[in-house]
Order: sequence, then C-alpha cells, then structure tokens
Amino acid sequence: MDCRQNEIVTSLMASYCEVGGINHVDCGNLPSKRAIATLCEDLLHLLFPGFFSEEAVSSQELEVMTNELVSSIRERLNVEVRRSLRLNGATENRDAEVSGLVCRFLMGLAEVRALLQTDVEAAYAGDPAARCFEEIILAYPGLEAIAIQRTAHVLYKENVPVIPRMMTEWAHSRTGIDMHPGAEIGTHFFIDHGTGVVIGETAQLGNHVKLYQGVGLVARSLAAGQALRGKKRHPTLEDNVTVYANATIVGGDTVIGARSTIGANVFLLESVEPDMTYALSQQEHQVKPKKQK
Repeated sequence: MDCRQNEIVTSLMASYCEVGGINHVDCGNLPSKRAIATLCEDLLHLLFPGFFSEEAVSSQELEVMTNELVSSIRERLNVEVRRSLRLNGATENRDAEVSGLVCRFLMGLAEVRALLQTDVEAAYAGDPAARCFEEIILAYPGLEAIAIQRTAHVLYKENVPVIPRMMTEWAHSRTGIDMHPGAEIGTHFFIDHGTGVVIGETAQLGNHVKLYQGVGLVARSLAAGQALRGKKRHPTLEDNVTVYANATIVGGDTVIGARSTIGANVFLLESVEPDMTYALSQQEHQVKPKKQK
C-alpha cells in the first residue's frame, strides 16, 4: 500500500468523526439512486408502451408485457419505499403498509396517463414545429419531465420521503427542467424548449398553462428557511396563462390571473389580474389588458 494512502485514509477517518452530519453509517440502507433511475425508465415504458422499447410491441403481447413490468416495478418499489420510510424514523415492520401504498401508486398510473394525453395534445396544438404525437413523445424533453413529475406527485401525496424528489431530479439531470414533485399541475401543460425551467414545491398551475425556457416559479429568499416548510411559497398560475422565456415569478401570494401573458425576462413580485399582458418595455414594465377577440 502506498504510504500516502495511509495518510489519506487516516485523514478521512478523522473527518468522519468530526463532520458527522454527512455520514450515514451503522444505519439501514437508503433508497438507491441507481434503482430509482431504473424505476423511472420502466415507468416511462408503462406510461408510453412501445415508445421506449428497443423492439416493437404488439397488441397481442401488450398485456403480458404490462403484467411482467408491473410485477417487477411493484417488487422493486416496495424495497425502496421501505428504505425511504426509515428516514422518518420507522423501525417496525411496515410491509403491509408499504404494499398498500405501492398498490395505490400503481393504480394511479392510468389517471396519470389520461393527464399525459392532454399534455401531448397541448404540445401538438401549441408548437407548429411538431409534426406528430410520436415526435413529441420521443423528442420533447418537456414531456418526459412532466411525465416523471406527474408520476412522482402520486408518491408525494402519499408522503413517501425522498423518492419523489429523486425521481424528479433524475428527470432534471436528463432534461434541464427542475420540477418539484409537490407542484400541482392541471391538464394540457406544455413546456416549450424547457431548458432552465424551475417549478417550486408549492406552485399551483391551472389548465392549459404554457411555459417557455428559463421560466422560474420560485419562492422569495427569506431568512426563515425551514420555518416556511409546508407554507405556500411559490406562485399560482390560473388557467390559460402563458409565460415567456426567462421570466421569474416570485412568492406564494403572487397569482397570475387566467388568460394573462407574462413577457420575457420579467422579474415579477406582484399579482397580475386576468386577461392582462405584463411585459418589459424600454427597461420598465407595462401592464395592459389584452384585446378581446
């Protein structure tokens, strides 16, 4: 063994004793990042059968394939959920609880698919560059991020620790779109281009919302920190709101009214009434009603 290696190990062991907050030893296993990544990939197979497979899937084999995939996901997710519950201090056997939770999650996937159908429709209707639904499912990062967020949201509502966030961070690493699993998102949601979009935990989005790249729906940076946990910190966008590139909308009390448009590069700390356009003009903002059709 190299003499320097002894020094390295000794210094790290000392660090493990002195800096204890980032160690996880003499404890049960944590949820596996690799396992969660694989689960996300397999969930995409369930949500969009035939789109993420290397080989074509026939209608005759679809039920068998689905049955095998559901069984595999259920078994692996049971393991990861049990591990995650230990982070809440659970020590007793909770197999029945975990099994029921995972079953409810899987039962909710049909509803997630119904929502995703509306998202694909919104992308097709809202982007003249889209040639077909297949292109959107295969090539649009926004749809993949939305699919994982909607799926993770089901687990988030079940109060599963960590795993929903691991899922959306997996999608974040692939797409550049950072969507917290706690965000509540209506039907027909479309993220165009997508890179740099951030949607915070307590954001609420209505139906037919469209966001462009770089949009941030974020909280105020306040000293209260953990004291704000569980409180409404992120903005609300009502139905048919469009937000253009690199706009930042801040705060839990901020509401963007229905059918309003937020222009590019805006930093917005106040609510906007319905049917308004809020845009920068010669370094200042202007707010004006939309023309009625």
